[in-house]
Amino acid sequence: MLRGMATVTYYAEDHEAAKAWYTEFLGIEPYFERPGYFEFRIGDYQHELGVIDARYAPGQRTEPGGEIVRWHVDDLEATLARLLELGAKEFEPIIERGPGFVTATVVDPFGNVLGIMTNVHYLDVLKERS
Repeated sequence: MLRGMATVTYYAEDHEAAKAWYTEFLGIEPYFERPGYFEFRIGDYQHELGVIDARYAPGQRTEPGGEIVRWHVDDLEATLARLLELGAKEFEPIIERGPGFVTATVVDPFGNVLGIMTNVHYLDVLKERS
């Protein structure tokens, strides 16, 4: 069965601009690149975030939507502020979903939905693994 997220993939029509934007936001260079694709390893478990040239995207996308991956962050408000400063647009504001579960969602400048979250279960699992 599902054992963990391996790669999240976004699409961008301006692939080089997306690489520059995500490099700026994440503070690291992609660890893997080939024409039309680049990938970062991020976070405590080195999950992969990849961006593919939009010409390879399945189907036509006319507006943001679909599944939302929510990345755990330590400071939700600061991360949201940084995303907005870099040109992302708010999709969902900060919402408390329950004790210890707070989310926000943006649309990056390339039309991808990017979720961020503080999540007590994530921190519990991280603590157990150390």
